[in-house]
Order: sequence, then C-alpha cells, then structure tokens
Amino acid sequence: MAIPPGSKASLPTAIKKIAPQVLAVQEVDHFLPRSNSMNQIQEIAKAMKAVDWAFAPAIIGTPGEKWRALKDSDESIITAASKAPTKTEIAKGKVNGGYGIAFASTIPVTAYERIELGRSLVGMPLLVPGGEDGRGKPKFIYVQDEPRVALVAHLENGWSIISTHLSFVPGLNVAQLKKLKRWAEKSAAQTGNKVAIMGDLNLPKSLPVLGSKWNSLVTQNTYPSWGAKIQFDYILTKDSVKKLKVIPTTATGISDHLPITVEIE
Repeated sequence: MAIPPGSKASLPTAIKKIAPQVLAVQEVDHFLPRSNSMNQIQEIAKAMKAVDWAFAPAIIGTPGEKWRALKDSDESIITAASKAPTKTEIAKGKVNGGYGIAFASTIPVTAYERIELGRSLVGMPLLVPGGEDGRGKPKFIYVQDEPRVALVAHLENGWSIISTHLSFVPGLNVAQLKKLKRWAEKSAAQTGNKVAIMGDLNLPKSLPVLGSKWNSLVTQNTYPSWGAKIQFDYILTKDSVKKLKVIPTTATGISDHLPITVEIE
C-alpha cells in the first residue's frame, strides 16, 4: 500500500480498516514538513498494535522537490529502537526528514536487512491524475527517478518479508525484481525461511511472475484507487501456500493505490 502525504488522523483510521498482522508500505514520509513532520510508520504501528516497525529511507528530503541520496552518516534502517528527534529539533527543522518504504508487524522481527536497487539516471513522462484529489483530467509530467531500495524483515514465525517500491522505468524495474528474486532464493536457502516480496512493483498484471516459478497471491487491479484499471501492487512467493484466503479490498481513503491483503497459513 502506498502512503502519500496525509493527516495524522487518517492513518489510524485506514489501518484499522485493513487490520493487518503484517504490513508493507511504500511512499512513506518520515518527519517531512508536507506530512506535518510526523513519523508515519510509527503512527501506523501504533494503530495496528505492532510489536516491530522499521523505515528504510530511499532519499533524504522530499521527492519531486529538494532531495539527496543517503550518505554513509545517514541511518539506513530506522526502527523503534533508533533515537527519536526531540520536539524542539522537529520544530526548528533540524531533522533530516526522509521518504521511502516501511514495514510493521504484530509478529516479532528477528532482524532487518536493506537491499540497494539503484535508479535510472534518465526520467520519463508519466500520465498522472489531475486535480488536488487526483480525480481530475490526467496529464503528462516529466518525472526523475529516485533511488530504489528494499527492506527485508525476518519474522519469528519463519517468514521473511521484502517490502519494496520499484522504478517506473521499463526494463529497470524488471531487472530490480530479478535481483530481489535472486536475493530471496539465496536467503531462503541460508535461513530456511519462506520469502514473500510485497509492494508497488510498477509492473502490469502477470509480468512479475512471467517465465518464473514465482506466484502472485493476488490478481486484482490496484491503481488508481477510485477506479482501478491496472495492477501495480503484488504479493509474490515462490513457496507453496497450502491455505490462502484473499481478503476483499478496502479503500483506505489516504492512498491512490488499493491495498491488497491475503491470509495464509
């Protein structure tokens, strides 16, 4: 599920609608002025009563405005155990806010990992909805790609979840997904965990599993949320799932993507 800028009050309401045990989110703000300088994934974790949460910044700053790539001095994975900025630091704008992907879970996490996926140096024109609510006449705008990353959460129950948001540049997103699949297969062999890749893959229906032994657990259009015509969001696994139940979609009201939810045993 993508989380664009939204009010603090809307996040808990949206999460309670979904009622997840494990949640992978993309387009997450972390102490950015445009989203009231809040820690969005922390608010999400509170709403779902998660025992663990983590945020992986893809960039420092605001996408489409002023931003930079991470430096060695920047924290690459921020968790509940990380030192939180004070209210004074936030108010004075002394916090290096970021934008990226996140994960929250009611199941304990034993370890987190981060995978760098790179970015396209060349942007491209994208057709985006118009109007403040996104329901206006679509228009083309030129968009620069930003660095892409994946956040891995190894769960206590024997699953490893990869949350990611791939590039919108054709070809590069396919290469990024192949890299994640190779990483997942190697990790599964080393840990014995089952692995799922979850997130906005920016690939249309069937392409993420075409020509591979991976399966898409949900086949459903997810974008745009007010009249979904294409699937960009997936839950992929190479492991067989004995019992699978696809949960009906609930529009959150805070995202231009529809969330997808499955219950597995």
